[in-house]
Amino acid sequence: MTTTVRLPLRVEQALATYCVEAKRTKSEVIVELLEQRFMGSDNERTPYELAQEAGFIGCLGGKSAGKGAAAPQTGSTKERVAAAIRKKHGR
Repeated sequence: MTTTVRLPLRVEQALATYCVEAKRTKSEVIVELLEQRFMGSDNERTPYELAQEAGFIGCLGGKSAGKGAAAPQTGSTKERVAAAIRKKHGR
């Protein structure tokens, strides 16, 4: 079935760029995106999962930081921040 869609210029340019980089046709990309949208993709990630993957959520240096992590730091967060600023600026 043939369907015609008018795309804003910025969307059309982004689609064309993606298709060149991915070596895929516009039709393939559009069909795949529509299938994901309407067929309900099982591999959709929650906002929490996306933030975790981007590194916005997680542990830094604490007990649960994992193997190879730095030793847990002592002092309150405020004290550690003040110490880091003093170290950086030589105060």
